[in-house]
Amino acid sequence: MKTFEHGGQIEKFAFDLGCSVAEIIDLSSNINFVKPQINIDFNTLDISSYPTYDKLYEKISSNYGVESSQIELFNGGSSAIFTLFKHLNLNSCTIYSPAYLEYKKASLNFGYELNTINRFEDINEKVKENSLVIFVNPSTPDGKYYDLEELMQTWIESSCTILIDESFLDFCDKASAIKYLETYDKLYILKSMTKFYSSAGIRVGTIVSTQQNIEKLKEFEPMWKLSQFDSNYLQAALDDKLFKNISKAINIKNKIELENILKNSTLVEEIFESSANYLLVKLANLNAKEFQEKLKPYKIMVRDCSNFDYLDDRFVRIAVKSSSANETLKKALQEIC
Repeated sequence: MKTFEHGGQIEKFAFDLGCSVAEIIDLSSNINFVKPQINIDFNTLDISSYPTYDKLYEKISSNYGVESSQIELFNGGSSAIFTLFKHLNLNSCTIYSPAYLEYKKASLNFGYELNTINRFEDINEKVKENSLVIFVNPSTPDGKYYDLEELMQTWIESSCTILIDESFLDFCDKASAIKYLETYDKLYILKSMTKFYSSAGIRVGTIVSTQQNIEKLKEFEPMWKLSQFDSNYLQAALDDKLFKNISKAINIKNKIELENILKNSTLVEEIFESSANYLLVKLANLNAKEFQEKLKPYKIMVRDCSNFDYLDDRFVRIAVKSSSANETLKKALQEIC
């Protein structure tokens, strides 16, 4: 079985190279490199009282065009995933793979019968009736956005419970699955806003569903799950009204730069189409570990994707970062060819 390790172990990488974390160009992490303006003095934040979340609920609901009663907050996206698996308590789970590895881990931990569908080869493969269906959109680790209209009809006809992970949807101007809540109630949508708002250290994840589903979820959830720091930080990030458009524009521009650099390298065999802030790359004549070793002198870190289902050791994910990071990667690829 493939393991569940994630990318972004930057401290170990820096330690092995004998340098500081600040010197590393971390292309393994898909956290947005553009940051919102946070106009808060946290030294003045009152933490003597228990946190309240009303304002955060209002800002998130406004951001996604839903009612506050349709969302529930969690201590990060992974916490939301594990809570939902436990709450639903279904018999089987189908994951359209490759996908974020925490889904497979949660499925196995909670005793679901696990099925995977290779979405690269046969996305229309039949799913088991009354099962939990997991679909990440845009996908990981390749970033492809899928029009879900036909798949939704198939899942609904099979009476499936559906979880759509839209953690990276904010990076593109594509339609959300939220619209399907008007006609189907066995639907949950995960929003892990900390990816787009460059705040993975602030653990806030959100599930959007029908009011009735959210009320049932809340019955088994503690009253306080987020710190006042988490809540206030994300509120401030959502208050930066210019951030969304500026961030998307910069990421798109830099992704085009990155694609052109990779297209001109003889080390790259294939680049997958992406609507997110990262690119899945199939290497030409070396594996991911060999590729990473060649990049070490340049202090560049990439994500080995060999532990994803249906991918082998020739696949790496490279995140979109600054133009200067792109230039360093370009120099490295030219010199190690």
